[in-house]
Amino acid sequence: MCKMKFLQILRKAAASQNRSRVSSISANSGLFARQVHSQPFQPGASFGIAFDIDGVILRGDTPIGGSPEALKRLYDDSGTLKIPYVFLTNGGGVPESKRANELSKLLNVHILPSQVIQGHSPFKQLVKRFENELVIAVGKGEPAVVMSEYGFKNVLSIDEYASYFEHIDPLRQYKNWTKQQASYKKKSSREMTGRDDPCSQRVKAVFIVSDSVDWSRDIQVLCDIMSTGGLPGTEISRQPPLYFANDDLSYQGLFPTERLGMGAFRIALESIYNRIYPNALEYISYGKPNPFVFKHAENILMQLVGSSISNQINGQYPLKTLYMIGDNPLVDIDGARQAGHHWFSILTRSGVFKGKENHPWYPADLVVDTVEEAVDYILRKEAISI
Repeated sequence: MCKMKFLQILRKAAASQNRSRVSSISANSGLFARQVHSQPFQPGASFGIAFDIDGVILRGDTPIGGSPEALKRLYDDSGTLKIPYVFLTNGGGVPESKRANELSKLLNVHILPSQVIQGHSPFKQLVKRFENELVIAVGKGEPAVVMSEYGFKNVLSIDEYASYFEHIDPLRQYKNWTKQQASYKKKSSREMTGRDDPCSQRVKAVFIVSDSVDWSRDIQVLCDIMSTGGLPGTEISRQPPLYFANDDLSYQGLFPTERLGMGAFRIALESIYNRIYPNALEYISYGKPNPFVFKHAENILMQLVGSSISNQINGQYPLKTLYMIGDNPLVDIDGARQAGHHWFSILTRSGVFKGKENHPWYPADLVVDTVEEAVDYILRKEAISI
């Protein structure tokens, strides 16, 4: 009961605060479009599919809901893609190329990097603004590698950045569960110049790439960076930009019940920051359910079938129906509903959502048990025989 009340409080906080934060990114959606180098494709499909990953395709690294079999039905016997599809996930922490390779092995189908749209994929559009500036990447996995592959040339993970500041994390000595910070080798004072010493450079932006591993340290260090204009230990100054890859309150992992996500971390950081400092924390959150993310997925799907964006003129869409298959009503279903009438939402009971009936606040167009059932419905509805 306490857990349910806690999650309800988090959801209300997210709904009221995040609505006013994310609208500013929709105007920049054109910057997010990128070229797709498509694999051989069999023309003729008038629809496309966007799959969530966690709780729909995988749980941890284990395929669920007949996902390998469902995806194989989207290819012909020679391995040529028959039905265009993408993975549209708020997860991340590794480059899209690496994630595509991992998914290909787990699901036994060939998946292109361009078919993987992660929560942090929009960060690419900010490279020109921060290309040579010191930026900090936060989260599990390889957040600094992700940002470097996007083109950021002066990026540090928060693990490495914190290691340069003695005593910045007062609890570090008690954290026997991690030795990662100790593995970073600092340059000696003779080798370190004023230009490359993180202690003397102002952080120009912070990117929450994936879920924070150490909430206590990361909240402390981010408060230091945000309150001082990017130079911890100095006087209060103007806050540098802060970007979140998503605002998910929870997600379905290997544990039977939901785990707290990046949105919960954002609420914790914002609540603490606003209680301590005179100016409210400013930030931008990307990821689903923002309609601009669905618009980008639509662009990628159309490019997979060799259609140009210009074909949308006068409302003529090469893909007449776009299906979103997800397990989170607040993220997947609400996002598809906001994205437009040509999106058809399918809610699975294999992840966050486990209800017998449709979700009362964010009802999907269809509710099924598994992704295999969802794909079967789509192919029958579209009269595709496979």
